[in-house]
Amino acid sequence: MLETGAIGPRQPAEHLEGPVERVTFHSEETGFAVLKVKAKGHRGLVTVVGQLPNVVPGEIVQAQGTWLHDQKHGRQFKSESIRTVPPESIDGITRFLGSGLIRGIGPVYAGKLVEAFGKDIFDVIENRSALLERVEGIGRMRRLRIKESWGETRSVRAIMSFLMSCGVSTARAFRIYRVYGDQAIQQVKKDPYCLARDIHGIGFLTADKIAEKMGIARDSELRARAGVEYALMELTQQGHCACPREQLQEETARLLQIDECLAGEAIDHGLAKGRLVAGNQDYNRELVYLASLHCSETALAAHLSALAAGPHPCPGILVDKATAWAEEKTKISLSDDQRRALAAAITAKVLVITGGPGVGKTTLINAVIRILSAKKMQVVLCAPTGRAAKRMTESTRHPAKTIHRLLAYDPKSRRFRFNDKNPLAGDIFIVDEASMIDLPLAAQLISAIPGHASLILVGDVDQLPSVGPGNVLKDIIASGMFPVHRLTQIFRQATHSEIVLNAHRINQGLPAEPGEPGSESDFQFIERDDPEQVLKTLVGLVETSIPNRYRLDRLSDIQILTPMKRGLLGADHLNRRLQQALNPRPEGIERFGVRYCVGDKVMQQQNNYDKDVFNGDCGVISAIDEGAREMIVNFDGRPVSYDLQELDELLPSYAITIHKSQGSEYPCVVIPVHTQHYIMLQRNLLYTAITRGKKLVILIGSRKALAIATRTAEAGRRVTTLAQRLQHRDQPF
Repeated sequence: MLETGAIGPRQPAEHLEGPVERVTFHSEETGFAVLKVKAKGHRGLVTVVGQLPNVVPGEIVQAQGTWLHDQKHGRQFKSESIRTVPPESIDGITRFLGSGLIRGIGPVYAGKLVEAFGKDIFDVIENRSALLERVEGIGRMRRLRIKESWGETRSVRAIMSFLMSCGVSTARAFRIYRVYGDQAIQQVKKDPYCLARDIHGIGFLTADKIAEKMGIARDSELRARAGVEYALMELTQQGHCACPREQLQEETARLLQIDECLAGEAIDHGLAKGRLVAGNQDYNRELVYLASLHCSETALAAHLSALAAGPHPCPGILVDKATAWAEEKTKISLSDDQRRALAAAITAKVLVITGGPGVGKTTLINAVIRILSAKKMQVVLCAPTGRAAKRMTESTRHPAKTIHRLLAYDPKSRRFRFNDKNPLAGDIFIVDEASMIDLPLAAQLISAIPGHASLILVGDVDQLPSVGPGNVLKDIIASGMFPVHRLTQIFRQATHSEIVLNAHRINQGLPAEPGEPGSESDFQFIERDDPEQVLKTLVGLVETSIPNRYRLDRLSDIQILTPMKRGLLGADHLNRRLQQALNPRPEGIERFGVRYCVGDKVMQQQNNYDKDVFNGDCGVISAIDEGAREMIVNFDGRPVSYDLQELDELLPSYAITIHKSQGSEYPCVVIPVHTQHYIMLQRNLLYTAITRGKKLVILIGSRKALAIATRTAEAGRRVTTLAQRLQHRDQPF
């Protein structure tokens, strides 16, 4: 704790300057540094604390601040403003160059360069870099690398210093620089709200604080215009694709605490500039869309309608004969529901197959694949997530890809390689877990399917809708424009599973019938009313009870699914407790308030096309190298490297939200169900969580919470207009 002594007049700032002898501590996330400095006019080394984007021994610090006394660490100079400049002494220059800050120069070459050029070395690197090749061991490639790194270092430091003065952490400043490059300062000064639009991890609220520090008024037009988009983005996080104009105007005014008239003018500006688009729902109220979502919805409706037209790519099949042949090959007798769906699958251009667990969706798809492959049709399988695609491959013995990999993202153009101008190759496209697909991804996929092909969407419409905006599968079904087959018969082998039977009971709003804790039942409920007891029981189950009794691996086989991120029983807190219990390593690193250790389970939080890793992909940390500023994560046998500044893309995944579990299956799932999660206790949430478990599902919590979740149908309808667009496809909408 820093103490200033007796209360009195504020002391005038003092100036301190000198070379950095040692960096005692430096946080890459916040920039906070503790330095030992050989300051002019002071005997010995003095402790200087302050915020710097980066600092290395040998540099000169110039600081303005005051002297304080820390009870634990003694006398310190607390800087109010601090900057670094290149060193002036030969020793300081050598230490600075050898610090590793500049690529291509280590301690050995630092000595050689200073010996050759003395104090002129910085001028040589910047203005006469060809001279560097006179030093033994430095050729053209190393010389260019040194010059490029020196330029980057100077630019990044200047930009980071500016951004940090605006309240941006070094980690965020690094990300800003990567997006805007040398134009970062100009871009942020021109419009700080661009950060919310362009930079992952910087939302409107952060950009708003930066704008305030830059002197932008709270009732400025610039702020109001950015605030409208922020309000719409907040609604898309809830799955909506649009918002009634009146509601958007009110919500913007409330969020920004500005006059509604100013919010209305901001909406008009967004519409005029094309960043927002106006439309109608049922032709009786004006909706406002983000331009990108409006484009996705209209494109999806158009491409689906066009795809449904024309003949099936495999004409002339005798359905009864083909069905009998498929039953003989698979040694499985199809139900009447499956037979009707099979007939549609080999005749309809666009088809939806839906149903809960145990109703034979996979069996039906296997029959479809056999028949159409025998007719020399090119069948293409895909799913929204890596786990879902892998499961599809295993169950059909036919290769399946994620939608992102199927569409082949091109890092150079930063676009998908396959689209309406460059369609995919294939005759039959089968998409599994279709309820998970959000509007933008669905639009990308459908636009890339060639016009002659047929499309089969397979999924459970009663599960949670997509995490992203839209309710694509439900809207396609609701439109009534395409054949839909709902499978309802639970097959005999599935009736032995209490998981399947209880999932269907809950989906119908009926009370669950779990087995006793520790019984042979694969669906159990452990009653605990106190949240602390729920937490204690949950950790004990994962740490010892389940692995010992059921011979399941506590890391790879058991997954905690929880309704929310926050709170005692939310994913964030559960991960901290489970990390301590399951992977208690003393060594590790901390970034963005999260601790990462080798052996931790982690989940990707956003699509990263450059790394070929996507939102929801799970992996295990295999290595952390602080010196190389790198962490390696193993995703199903594929190592992926992360710079330590990129770790906000990853979160521990011992516990994940139920939304994040969509498309995945686990040998065992453990689900806390408590009234702490009241606003999230909904039937489709519980149903989705239960259907993620293959061998064992254990609920822990209160019977009251379980009853609330079972009887509460989905609260609130997402604002989407895909169904209407499909119904009115021949009219402007």
